[in-house]
Amino acid sequence: MSKTVLSPIISGTMNWGVWDKNLTTKEMENMIQVSIENKITTFDHADIYGSYTTEADFGKAFHASKIDREKLQLITKCGIQMIAEKRPENKIKHYDYSKDYIIKSVEGSLKKLKTDYVDVFLLHRPSPLMQADEIAEAVEKLKGEGKIIDFGLSNFTSSQTELIRQKTEVSYNQVQFSATHYEPMLDGSLDYMQTHGIRPLSWNPLGTVFREDTKQTRRLKKLFSNLLEKYHLGADTLLLSWILKHPAKIIPIAGTVNVARIQSLSKAIELNMDTEDWFAIWTESMGDDVP
Repeated sequence: MSKTVLSPIISGTMNWGVWDKNLTTKEMENMIQVSIENKITTFDHADIYGSYTTEADFGKAFHASKIDREKLQLITKCGIQMIAEKRPENKIKHYDYSKDYIIKSVEGSLKKLKTDYVDVFLLHRPSPLMQADEIAEAVEKLKGEGKIIDFGLSNFTSSQTELIRQKTEVSYNQVQFSATHYEPMLDGSLDYMQTHGIRPLSWNPLGTVFREDTKQTRRLKKLFSNLLEKYHLGADTLLLSWILKHPAKIIPIAGTVNVARIQSLSKAIELNMDTEDWFAIWTESMGDDVP
């Protein structure tokens, strides 16, 4: 079981840096402060974000903020080897889960994030060439040295998770899950995680509702306009509440840097959505009644 207590909603940093918002150190510092003020104390990273630059940018902001390390939790990931300026040796995008690479990557992340440990360390995507024994050796060494507290996976199927879990404890699996991407609750993934005490983390928790104009998203937006009158909350908050109601205790990762939206998202934690409204959202997403 996890030794770490994460916040009920996690702040995703993927778009904070050069990949999108290009926040300054001061702006990042403000985002960290605003998030913590709104009970979002966990920050999700990966070594590749910003083409291997966002962790260091966040680390500068965190250091400047003078916030006590114990007041926040840091997640990071490794394994994806991108073609990037910071990795001139890479000729093709691939995965690396050798013991030496995992250890080197975590130590690099610690240096960039300006911390002695990460609360949760994840393998970013499964590799056909990953050796479970070698991964376990790296994880146990990092845990023994206090460099990581908890270990988990990201985008792993149940069978891939079981392969790793046979060798070392798996506490988390970060998967794509939302009202428009609900397959993990039908393909056995969430059942498996509940069975084995693995906490699901949900990336892209708003799904395609605000990104695409399809029959599915139009149906959902129409429903949300009605639910808005009932709950007096925005569609983004209701989408997170929909995820939070699931018994697997899924933690959504919100990528917004909009202060007003951050303030409203915390309201999803307090809302216990009516069961019929939960099923109404799923029904409109499917475009059909439940079986």
